[in-house]
Amino acid sequence: MGYNTKNYTEQGGEKTVIGGTLEIKDEATVVGLSLIENQSKSTATTIEDLVTDFNDLLSKLKTAGLMVDDTP
Repeated sequence: MGYNTKNYTEQGGEKTVIGGTLEIKDEATVVGLSLIENQSKSTATTIEDLVTDFNDLLSKLKTAGLMVDDTP
């Protein structure tokens, strides 16, 4: 009987597959992830200003690669 693992690194080490749960403990550190540019708290007093603030946040998420960009 064979054993199939959910988590493995492919030969050569170029790709690691996580098929189970990846748990990162509080004391752990992660290297290599991009940080998103800070988005200040909104001070919008109108719907139009709030929409602008929200769209700025969406733009930052897309630029950081944390959200798929709009399709044309």
